[in-house]
Amino acid sequence: MKNHCLSLLILVSSLNVTGTEPFSNVIVSTDAYSWAGDTIKQGIFFAYAPNDTTIISDYKAQPGYFMPIEGTWSRQNDISSYPQLLTPNTLHRAIYNMGLDEMVNAVEPDTTLRTGKEWSGVWTRDVSYSIILSMAQLQPEASMISLRKKITSDGRIMQDTGSGGAWPVSSDRMVWIIAAWEVYKATGDLNWIKDIFPVVEKSLAIDAQTVYSSNGLVKGETSFIDWREQSYPKWMQPADIYSSESLSTAVVHVQALKDASEMAELLGKKELSVSYKSQAQRISEAVNNELWLADKGYYAMYNYGREFPILNGRAESLGESLAILFDVASPERAETITESYPTTPFGAPVFFPQISDMPSYHNNALWPFVASYWALANAKVGNEEGLLEAIGSVYRPAALFATNKENLNIDNGDIATELNSSNMLWSLAGNLAITNRILFGINPQKDGILFQPVVPEVLGTSRELKNYTYRGKKLDIKVNGWGNVVASISLNGKKLKENFIAAKDLKATNDIVIDMANNSFKKLSVNRTSNVKAPLTPIAYLEDTGTLLKWHPIEYIDHYKIIKDGNVLATTYSTEFVIDEQGEYMVIGVSGEGVESFASEPRNNREKMVIEVPYVTTEINSKEVSYEPRSPISGYRGNGFVESDRTSKSITVPVDILQSGKYAINLRYANGNGPVNTENKCAIRSFLVDGKKAGTFVMPQRGVGNWSDWGDSNIITVDLNEGHHVFDIAFTPDDQNMNIDTNHYLFDDLTLIYLGD
Repeated sequence: MKNHCLSLLILVSSLNVTGTEPFSNVIVSTDAYSWAGDTIKQGIFFAYAPNDTTIISDYKAQPGYFMPIEGTWSRQNDISSYPQLLTPNTLHRAIYNMGLDEMVNAVEPDTTLRTGKEWSGVWTRDVSYSIILSMAQLQPEASMISLRKKITSDGRIMQDTGSGGAWPVSSDRMVWIIAAWEVYKATGDLNWIKDIFPVVEKSLAIDAQTVYSSNGLVKGETSFIDWREQSYPKWMQPADIYSSESLSTAVVHVQALKDASEMAELLGKKELSVSYKSQAQRISEAVNNELWLADKGYYAMYNYGREFPILNGRAESLGESLAILFDVASPERAETITESYPTTPFGAPVFFPQISDMPSYHNNALWPFVASYWALANAKVGNEEGLLEAIGSVYRPAALFATNKENLNIDNGDIATELNSSNMLWSLAGNLAITNRILFGINPQKDGILFQPVVPEVLGTSRELKNYTYRGKKLDIKVNGWGNVVASISLNGKKLKENFIAAKDLKATNDIVIDMANNSFKKLSVNRTSNVKAPLTPIAYLEDTGTLLKWHPIEYIDHYKIIKDGNVLATTYSTEFVIDEQGEYMVIGVSGEGVESFASEPRNNREKMVIEVPYVTTEINSKEVSYEPRSPISGYRGNGFVESDRTSKSITVPVDILQSGKYAINLRYANGNGPVNTENKCAIRSFLVDGKKAGTFVMPQRGVGNWSDWGDSNIITVDLNEGHHVFDIAFTPDDQNMNIDTNHYLFDDLTLIYLGD
């Protein structure tokens, strides 16, 4: 581990603002950069704010980069109708005002919220995370209009992006519900809830059928991290990603269900409210039972595999943050997470450790919007040092790049990543949230505001936020001092007994004064480390009719772990292992520092029963075909395949089971209706055993026109008694994908693997 000391030096600054006390000079200092007064310094580069409407930077680390450094920010828009920040620190004022200025840029002529300078349009997760952070309060009308844009024609929340065909491979669209509830808290508009609740109810009901696992977790891709190879081993196909269960997506569903419960209660739907709350509790318990890594002090990023999934022990900052903010983590675990999460000199990476053979984007990167959620989590816990470094990780790039960029390389802090943009909505929303939600503690509730400022001592001063709008009322808020305990609060000159101010008690204009207790924070630490790359993933295979497991050697490996049926069977220094019993095997490489690789693709030497479907064709006839085959279809097994679209009859497969027990079942399929990394034409079918639904088969896209590229669906595990059974693969209303018009695939055969009693 490499230490980089955080300096909290209380120095008298030459910087002063009329009518305010002197501001402490050095605020954050790491091995990578420092923030002192109105200046950010990184190596030979400086960024500073000469006034509160200008930022000047001389950063030139990546000459000729396709998206050049802005160099200077100067206010372009009239932001006088928005909150006005008064604080002695000029850089803080300028970064806040830049957030407001770029927010105005982000409001399109149709009053939707633009995703970024380079990205037009509204994306469900981007706009929702932005609304939760700031936009519900600062842009309530645009937030409403934007959320309405993300409702499908058949009245569901839209999953508009994700690997291999969007939903249900990606299933974090429920963040829309959390954003919608934030809009209600900002506006108090009951008609808004009445209008959107049918969408909420329908979407939750379908997800309960399609992505909720029997163990209580939620299937689908890690929230926001939607470039397959950027966060998953290369062998994992989108069908494997659908089967995985991630931390961040699970906790999003927890909070969505809690907020849906609040909505249902408002509308008098008491039984539904109780049901949603119960479902939220079940998922929360599953996260704590299935994903907590006691030896590491944080939750696992996701589980993955096939018949016997294992945990990916990486830490993932958005998921960990949301677990804290949404009360999935207990207070004790929340503290532990903030102390255990590996934090580099540039901040907390999206996940840790990195994937060594992947470029920077989600991998090897920090995203300011995620860092803002990490700041909120540290503030809630009361980790003062963690909070300061989190704020610094947002303010450093904002100042040096003179805009709110989307992401940066965690090795060097530069913006040369696979894809980037200036004026990013969720980045600017996170910037504003640090001031509004942390330093001023503005925490809207369903019927008022709970004020919970968290102010590190080095930022202790008097600061004001004037002209803050809440439900049509104007608030002028002043916070004096530091700490995370409120000593007193007054409304229009009258002292209050609690930190909560009911919406009904507010006048047209209001003066709110909060005096902090100047208390010391609980002593909590930060797990500072240099950035770490994990070893490459082993490529393993079976030889000698399944009795010898072999894999290619990997450089810098100390030893290998052999995994059988999800558990560690042995360790070895060799690159082969003799197998003496049937099972599903994986190999993990471990470096000399103890850093583990991803596990290899599972190899199973159990006997398989392959059943060819009874109806065959060798040509595609469906009107749903998006892309014609590039060449005559080949690669299918047996006499042909079955083609299925939304109008097709159920495919019936009779099966005779010779031995009672648990079976893993999957389909071999082709889907050439789109690319493997985007679009929304994932094929979905319900699986019925003897007339009862046993699960959902998901057949994601495998490439444009790639109708001869056959792959496996997800696995459904069922208990079958000896004897005759009838399997049906059917399209039902719950199987409607995000495209609606195209839900089409080719079905080759069905495989059963006996797993035991």
